[in-house]
Amino acid sequence: MTEFIQYSYIQDKAYGIITINRPNKRNAISLEMATSLMECIERAKNDSLKLLIITGSGETMFCAGGDLKDLHGELTNEEAEQVLLKMMDVLYQLTIFNVPTIALLNGGALGGGCELASACDIRIAKTNSTFGSVQTNLGIIPGWGGGVLLAKRVHPSFSYQWIMEGSIYSAQDLVLKGWIHKLVTNDDWKDMDKLLEPYLTKSFKQMRILKEQFLDEIGVLGLREKMEKEVHQCASLWQSEEHKNAVLAFLNRS
Repeated sequence: MTEFIQYSYIQDKAYGIITINRPNKRNAISLEMATSLMECIERAKNDSLKLLIITGSGETMFCAGGDLKDLHGELTNEEAEQVLLKMMDVLYQLTIFNVPTIALLNGGALGGGCELASACDIRIAKTNSTFGSVQTNLGIIPGWGGGVLLAKRVHPSFSYQWIMEGSIYSAQDLVLKGWIHKLVTNDDWKDMDKLLEPYLTKSFKQMRILKEQFLDEIGVLGLREKMEKEVHQCASLWQSEEHKNAVLAFLNRS
């Protein structure tokens, strides 16, 4: 497991927490980190959890998406698809995890970071954070299957608009759209026990039943195939001039 991904089992509180620990790179996810995320999810399945949490370290960014060292513009479409599928598997496993999952959004998110948050059942954010599904500004579409998931979390017409425009929204705006469930001040953020109390006071059986019912409601039959199709379509744009130029402009700006 890479040092940039950490998993803790809080046994006395009955929850697990996966932390993306790469704040100097805005918690961008490399291929190695994708492998570690999957390992953490597999570990969490063996623990007695009421809840699985994913969060980031630092104060400003939950996740800025994929690391451009692994997701650079020189990959072939086929190479890009193989790399993207690694994180798609992570998102799919989070989506179907057998107890509720919560994204504790310690800061904003961009691109794949929003996809990762969309894989969780509940999203709790700081009041001053912003979020952007900006992949179309880079000449591609969501590449981890998160566009498919977003349309299950919010109204499909808003999902379509957000992705197509590549817009950045405030946390307050996204509460109104139903993507963020709760806003938390910086002071309240520090009290983890209080933040999680509404969930952890429930029984193990309640949480598993509720998650099973939720998956029935959103419909997961055929979900993996839809996510794989989105990954394939994203990869088909990888060698386009629009994508190559957008990545080059981003790297020159960084």
